[in-house]
Amino acid sequence: MAIRFFAVPGHHLVPPPQVLPITEMMEARLPSVHGLLDRALSGAEFRDMRARDKLRAVLANDKATRVAAPGPDFGPSVVFAQPPGDLPALLRMADQLESLAQQEEGERAVVWKCDGCQTRYAVPVALVRDVLIRCERCGQSVALNAQKALGEESLVDPMRGAVNTVRRELAQFFREAMARGYPVLVASQGPA
Repeated sequence: MAIRFFAVPGHHLVPPPQVLPITEMMEARLPSVHGLLDRALSGAEFRDMRARDKLRAVLANDKATRVAAPGPDFGPSVVFAQPPGDLPALLRMADQLESLAQQEEGERAVVWKCDGCQTRYAVPVALVRDVLIRCERCGQSVALNAQKALGEESLVDPMRGAVNTVRRELAQFFREAMARGYPVLVASQGPA
């Protein structure tokens, strides 16, 4: 199930089945990878609950006031956090998300690719030297020098890197929404 975090000025909130005006809508740009949001929220808390439990509770609460959907593919929205009452809790959560991302960042590596078979080679930044190695797959020579590098990547698994990207995006989004005084809304994909 795709979840969408977004914020609009409070005076733009309208009841369903209308759709929210997108002119002043801010949105957390999150990749649509199954389970990514859930993993990104693990370890963070909102008030007295784990953040992902709070998200599930808000979406499952039948008594919560529903407002218009953010788009045609989404069901009605629910308020996740609203300033000024939730401002300190949401900012603490944003700090927690950034802290978790920084803790799991991992070591950086410089990456090269074999011209023959496209095998990738990564060397931790601290160990990079200009050398010539033989590709373990095709035997062709691969020059490991800074001018031929593809760039830098984190040595953590790709999913953890994506999780940390989502954490940083959410933290930035939460801070910006609270700074503007917008309520943070959440909606799930599909009809209500």
